Amino acid sequence: MSYFSELISTVFERRYRKALSEEVDGRTTFELCGALLSSHGDVSGVTLARNLLDRYASMSREEKIAFFEFMARDLEIDPDEVTRALQSYQDEPSKKTYTSFTEACEPKRQELARRLNQVPGATGQLVAMRKDLLALMKERRDLGPLDVDFKHLFSSWFNRGFLVLRPINWESPAEILEKIIAYEAVHAIDSWDDLRLRLKPSDRRCFGFFHPAMAGEPLIFVEVALTKGIPNSVQDLLADDRVAIDAEDADTAVFYSISNCQSGLAGISFGNSLIKQVVSDLSKELPGLETFVTLSPIPNLNRWLEAVDLDALEATDNQALAAHYLIEAKRPDGMPFDPVARFHLGNGARVHAVHAGADTSQNGQRQSNGTMVNYLYDLSQISQNHEQFVGEKTVVASDAVKALSISVTPKT
Repeated sequence: MSYFSELISTVFERRYRKALSEEVDGRTTFELCGALLSSHGDVSGVTLARNLLDRYASMSREEKIAFFEFMARDLEIDPDEVTRALQSYQDEPSKKTYTSFTEACEPKRQELARRLNQVPGATGQLVAMRKDLLALMKERRDLGPLDVDFKHLFSSWFNRGFLVLRPINWESPAEILEKIIAYEAVHAIDSWDDLRLRLKPSDRRCFGFFHPAMAGEPLIFVEVALTKGIPNSVQDLLADDRVAIDAEDADTAVFYSISNCQSGLAGISFGNSLIKQVVSDLSKELPGLETFVTLSPIPNLNRWLEAVDLDALEATDNQALAAHYLIEAKRPDGMPFDPVARFHLGNGARVHAVHAGADTSQNGQRQSNGTMVNYLYDLSQISQNHEQFVGEKTVVASDAVKALSISVTPKT
């Protein structure tokens, strides 16, 4: 939150919140929503929005369900009004009839969210609100249309043009470093010493996307190791006793951990833009870098292995099975079964190499018996690979990985 925003918020609260408190306290949450939607003044609107957000923050689970039910039911579109507006536009296309149609198509809950967002700091609270909604939707699928509206708004509010890429290093504010520890989702950071080993050495980098409205909260971050050659073990990459190299001596940038930080922004894609921006920045900083590659987990490999009849397959080892899985295991829609594969292949990378015994941690064994994969970002092939994957659902892979996959054949 900027100093100016804090100043404005303080002025509003001191001069008007107290004056309106008795009136606000006497109304239900749903009445406050109606008042906010009908408010025409900036001052009264901000005060109502702040009171609604404060009230939501103190709600029980049951009260939040009721609030979401109200938004989904009472602030819904009117299908008959939409039909009439569409007919008017078809009969007489004009700015006026088109405006009427778009207004009819937008549920009032979208405007409610916009007005709530007038309050400094409200963006993060609305992201937390969607986190609650997503959790409740596991049991209440009828609230799905409400989430469509949240996602629609957030896709605009968190557009790449509003995001700021910031390096995160050992000198970053402690509150940011604490969140890196908390949000790390791939390879757990066990201590401050562990974090220091990932951020301070000359051959380590970390970058995160931030939003001006949530300046103290990373949205997503990537950890990068600068190496000589492509690594085949995450334990070697993160070893306490490893010898750091000078960044200028590295020829390879390894993206070994990418973590989304905000559950309330699920489905809002940042990773593609993040990797492309980091590749661009590192290329400028270190011209000697020739290779950009990941060392990635294969999170659903064991789940897939449990579902297939291994006795019907002829495979030599887990490495070959992993290669076969990455290339051949598909969802009903034809996309790869593995979520990490979908992410990197969708970004234009290719499956470069598969490594058995690359992650000996408990989590690595649970997910894939320790097998990991390199996805290669060949800057000259990214666009072509992306088009093949999106258009033809082709898994682009190296000849070595293809050969491993082919070695896994059905028994006759």
